[in-house]
Amino acid sequence: MRMKDYIVRATAANAQIRAFAMTSRALVEEARRVHELSPVITAALGRLLTAGAMMGSMLKGEKDVLTMQIHCDGPVRGLAVTADAKANVKGTALAPQVMLPPNGLGKLDVGGAVGSGILSVIKDMGLKEPYVGQTQLQTGEIAEDLTYYFATSEQVPSAVGLGVLMEKDNTVRQAGGFILQLMPFAEDETINALEEKLRTMDSVTNILDAGSTPEQLLELLLGDLGLEINDTIPAQYHCDCCRERVERAIISIGKKDIQEMLDDGKPVEVRCQFCDKIYNFEVEDLEKMLTEARA
Repeated sequence: MRMKDYIVRATAANAQIRAFAMTSRALVEEARRVHELSPVITAALGRLLTAGAMMGSMLKGEKDVLTMQIHCDGPVRGLAVTADAKANVKGTALAPQVMLPPNGLGKLDVGGAVGSGILSVIKDMGLKEPYVGQTQLQTGEIAEDLTYYFATSEQVPSAVGLGVLMEKDNTVRQAGGFILQLMPFAEDETINALEEKLRTMDSVTNILDAGSTPEQLLELLLGDLGLEINDTIPAQYHCDCCRERVERAIISIGKKDIQEMLDDGKPVEVRCQFCDKIYNFEVEDLEKMLTEARA
């Protein structure tokens, strides 16, 4: 029986380290199914979804939302992921069906699919302006890019590990990851011990594929440093789109564009970029929205 997706939140070394680990096979498989992703794009978006769910669980407010966007020059062109504080996560890829040969290590070439570009992290915490952090992509492999983002944009030394393993039939076999963060008061001895452990450990997907849970993954990493599990939270691929939200989005584009749709005299079809659900709006619906846009 397969494990359900969940995140473990923990501390170690007398709270000098805060740690997150998760298994995300089901939510990555759901993204693959919804968007009909190729294996390499499943791996790329799957890594970002896994990180997004863990970073979402770091948010303090119940209504806080985290969005990660990658704008890049690789064949995928762009990825986007949105997560909330309850680890509901959704994502999309601009070019979902990209196929690439394996990289030099015989693995899915995520770095080749992504290439160079910018990683943006947007945190909407109900303030007047959202927090926006941006960094250059370092490798396009996602985990290293997020490690760099945390260090430069949030000034939090971190280690990020992310992985997606595919079956021969191109469904998702395993997916998961971890984020380890050093607190400002972390001692050199703790840092050195952690660096040594990270240097010698196996890949996330190999550890999960051997049957380990996220708790056991953290035990492997931090067991020698006094690991304390705080809690676990379920995670899932979940799109919260609805007809009312799509209507509000159409109204927000403005009178001129709605009038142009009306001038065509045809119903409008809107497809959700995160779940592929289709919403149809008749001419009468558009007339009503134009009235609201003018108000």
